[in-house]
Amino acid sequence: MKEISLNVGEGKYQVFLHALFCGKDVSICIFGGDVPHIGAVAVAVPRKSLTGDGSNSASASVICITGHKEDEMARNIALKFSSKFMCNITVSAGVHIDDAKKKDIEVLGRNIKKIIKSFEDKISESLNEH
Repeated sequence: MKEISLNVGEGKYQVFLHALFCGKDVSICIFGGDVPHIGAVAVAVPRKSLTGDGSNSASASVICITGHKEDEMARNIALKFSSKFMCNITVSAGVHIDDAKKKDIEVLGRNIKKIIKSFEDKISESLNEH
């Protein structure tokens, strides 16, 4: 089984991504900050777009731990990769900084975007190998 592990940032702004390729499908875990955890889990399944134009899309289901806010992040990442690569994707996400200020959230947000872009480049290579 192929795996990809990445990290971006330092200290409380560090974000980790670990992906496990399960045949054609991919399970992704994104965690970081000063309190890594499981805040939400999304499962996306690819399908043809309902627009009828032949483009790809995906549908997703999300379970969010009460009081956590990673549900939209997990859902958006799962939908993005499922529709782009036409495979089932799970995303487990938990990124938290205690008493976060606006700057903290902005830095974490940038690091999450960076790690997703890095992963997108690597997943393209890996899925083409299967």
